[in-house]
Amino acid sequence: MKTYINDAIIGNKELKVGITEKGEIVRICYPNIDFRQFIDFLHVGVKINDSNLIYLHNDINNVYEQHYIEDTNVLKTEIKNTYFNLKMIQTDFVSTGNNAIIRKYSFINEHDIPLDVKFLVHLKMLSDDNEFISSKIIPNGILEYSHGYNMAVLSNDVKIESYKIHGTEEAITSGILNEKDYIGMSNMSAVCYNLGTLKPNEVREFSICIFVGDNKEKNKYEEIENQIDKIRKLDAEKELQNTKKYWRKYVKTHSVLNLEGSKYKEIIKNIYTRTILLFPLLTNAQTGGMSAAMEIDEKFTKCGRYSYCWPRDSLYITQALDLLKMEKETEKFYKVFCKNTQSKNGMWEQRFFSDGALAPCWGYQIDETSSIVYGVYDHYTRTKDKKFLKDNLKMVEKAIKFLESYVEDIIEDKKEIRVSYDLWEMYEGISTYSLASIFAAFEAMQKIYDALAEELQENRLKQQTILKQKEIIEKQLVNLKDYVIDRLYDEDKKSFVRNEEDRRLDISILGLAVPFRMFSPNEKKITNTIERINMNLRTYTGGYLRFENDHYTGDRPWVVSTLWMALYYIEVNDFKKAKECFDFVMRTSTKHGFLAEQVDNSRMESAWVIGLGWSHAMFIIVLNEFAKHGLI
Repeated sequence: MKTYINDAIIGNKELKVGITEKGEIVRICYPNIDFRQFIDFLHVGVKINDSNLIYLHNDINNVYEQHYIEDTNVLKTEIKNTYFNLKMIQTDFVSTGNNAIIRKYSFINEHDIPLDVKFLVHLKMLSDDNEFISSKIIPNGILEYSHGYNMAVLSNDVKIESYKIHGTEEAITSGILNEKDYIGMSNMSAVCYNLGTLKPNEVREFSICIFVGDNKEKNKYEEIENQIDKIRKLDAEKELQNTKKYWRKYVKTHSVLNLEGSKYKEIIKNIYTRTILLFPLLTNAQTGGMSAAMEIDEKFTKCGRYSYCWPRDSLYITQALDLLKMEKETEKFYKVFCKNTQSKNGMWEQRFFSDGALAPCWGYQIDETSSIVYGVYDHYTRTKDKKFLKDNLKMVEKAIKFLESYVEDIIEDKKEIRVSYDLWEMYEGISTYSLASIFAAFEAMQKIYDALAEELQENRLKQQTILKQKEIIEKQLVNLKDYVIDRLYDEDKKSFVRNEEDRRLDISILGLAVPFRMFSPNEKKITNTIERINMNLRTYTGGYLRFENDHYTGDRPWVVSTLWMALYYIEVNDFKKAKECFDFVMRTSTKHGFLAEQVDNSRMESAWVIGLGWSHAMFIIVLNEFAKHGLI
């Protein structure tokens, strides 16, 4: 069974790879992180002397250490087989100039006897009726191919000693491969490379390349061979140095804060740097769409999948991008991705693939639309780029028209109103968070008009239309606030509730104050709500649940919930409590600096999705606020 967790992620603009803490590649995605995923498994192992196959990712005698090379997306996994005293250093990276995963190995014989070492690769590509996979042995490697895609595993250093296409599952354990056919109708194949005999203390270098390509534009087999020949000529060491240089320059360009100094700052810097390196791996370079995370649950066994782009999440992610000097990426998201995904009626659906294609959805969510309007103006506040506002004016005006009709239906209590899911996508109703986001979108629209007043002053007809629109918006702002006070504040509980039907406490109620400013953070109704949140949603470890009785994958605090509380406390200048929330998140990050969706309270460790874009975005936003107040 495929593991859920990607402990590490490497990649370039098109090719992304998920790797476990033991160095196993569990996902290879191309041409984007969300489509498509290629492998069922890709296992590597060694046969030492007369042993059976020893998988590098799974042997009782293996001991593991893993780290990223500093300021890069280059991953090193050190594997020590204590039975044979063979140390194997595996360096994984994706070439920044080619769609090739390069695995560079150093084998060190720390035994006092010679070791005869053979290296085996066992590959199974995902196959179905529409993408049936076949396998073929090629010079120094194997090719698995379908009508649309191909994957090759090859070495530039050592020739194949033996191979197998049929019945690999039965043969692989012995480490002995014997096949006569060079081509076959199977999506499983294996090859063996003889590395020779290593004397005591001898070091042997060896590399393999994993190439992924598509056949859609150039579907002649000759073209596939040409692509593979190009990869075969790559110098692994040169590619490694180029890749390290590329990512170090990228980190230097986007590191805004000085986080040198104490051990405390080193932990913060680890998360900060990993965030900078993660965001381009989640982003579609052509459209600006950003996937929430690398996928963990392809079979829908525990969730509705993660590797999609939610406009709602992107509101926070684009804020973080701007704070990391990635303004061009933010601009591309709004000007390309959002324009291409907006419905004819002005709304945005629940979620999309990062290339803009509509993803599987299960409900109407009004805050997906309001988030875009708010986000457009939020980006403008940081760049002061009026051209950006003007380029997106028609898009946000269409969205505002849609939001206006939604609010009119609510205020008039129309029975046929389309009930929206909340931001957690679990409960239908008129959500407090959703109304707060609409309120903020209306205010943002007014400010967009004000910012463009000079640019539009010559257009008298447009000026009249804007004047009418601002009057409508002004009335709706009043109506929305009155509605929230009348319907969504529980006088008995002395707090706001999540929606009219389900009156539980929910961390998203904070949206009323942060970031949407429907109410002042110091307003009594808000402070009353904060008291109840602390009584009901704060766990004994200091993290915060999403809402009361949240049973999704267990009653565990969420990183975004805890950082949301930190943002609230910063707003009211309670920096001690804000820092407690921040430190909880910092302490529960992974050794590589990734933030998860949730935290396991019993172990104080990251849980479920690792490398969640929304979690990393909130971390950057909170960290920036601390820096502004001189607290970091």
